Amino acid sequence: MKILSVENVTKRYGDNTILENVSFDVEQGEVISIIGPSGTGKSTLLRGLNFLDPPTRGSVYFKNSKLSKRNIDKARRKMVMVFQNFGLFANMNVLQNITVGRTALLKKSANEAEEKANELLKTVGLSERARHYPHQLSGGQKQRVAIARCLAMDPDVILFDEPTSALDPTMVGEVTAVIRNLAKSGMTMLIVTHEMEFAKNISNRVFFMDERGIYESGTPQEIFDNPQKPKTRSFIFKIKTFAFSAKSRDFDFIAMLNGIDDFCFRYAVDDKAANRLRLIAEELVLNIVMPSFEECELMISFPESRDAYHLSLTYPGENKDATAAGDDLPAILVRNSAKNIEHAYDGEKGVNILDIEV
Repeated sequence: MKILSVENVTKRYGDNTILENVSFDVEQGEVISIIGPSGTGKSTLLRGLNFLDPPTRGSVYFKNSKLSKRNIDKARRKMVMVFQNFGLFANMNVLQNITVGRTALLKKSANEAEEKANELLKTVGLSERARHYPHQLSGGQKQRVAIARCLAMDPDVILFDEPTSALDPTMVGEVTAVIRNLAKSGMTMLIVTHEMEFAKNISNRVFFMDERGIYESGTPQEIFDNPQKPKTRSFIFKIKTFAFSAKSRDFDFIAMLNGIDDFCFRYAVDDKAANRLRLIAEELVLNIVMPSFEECELMISFPESRDAYHLSLTYPGENKDATAAGDDLPAILVRNSAKNIEHAYDGEKGVNILDIEV
């Protein structure tokens, strides 16, 4: 059953677009991990779901109701959020931190709320800390209290915004263990995280974010073991990359070629591979793509294992493989210099994607 639906959500700060036309659905019981480089809108997306940072445009539906400023307070009681900085009330002890929302918002009795809190403290392993104050707790303990406080609201969805990023590495495991148990219980969760192994093991789906949205999504096996898009591969496999954007036919091709040479020198790419990468980039960008398409994005990459070098090129326009240009000399040189060439077309974005293995 669909519990959350996001439709064409865009978020702008002035002239800066962080998210653009992001859409996805969440089924009840799903665990979705959201990963990607810093600054790609992961936390912004999460905060937009419960209107802590409302979308500039687009719609969010929670349990079939469209969210707005008028009904968001009610929705937040069932779509709760765990923050990276814990957000506990410093003047309240652990028990009070957990019961306050249940009594004030759910209108439960103090006795019922305390009984529920004690039950939840057992769940997160902190029964003996019930009368302690936040300053008396470790970071991992604070985060477990924050999770218990959210669970006290009987939520349908929990949003985790990098729940382990503020923790000492020795404390990460105690928090991820609690989240794993929640996943086993069937709790619906969206988790922004930099813990890749945790994301791989706990998730039903993984969103990799870049280019103002969900750049690639799939099962943990698809994203972590066999990512399809170049930026995902670069992030997952810690690939060394060189990127260059050509925005007009008068682009600085000398800068592009010098950049490739510098990249190959810096990472000790062997001469044979370096010469092929330079030749393919020069012929493909300068003599094939730019004369016809006027714009392209080039990326050269290789994994730490150095078992392959990849040249990826994206360019707008109709569905057309630029390397399949008959007997044109530049196309022949590219085909003869490559081990393998794959062409794909993203109809939604109207861009061609070439992946060339060297």
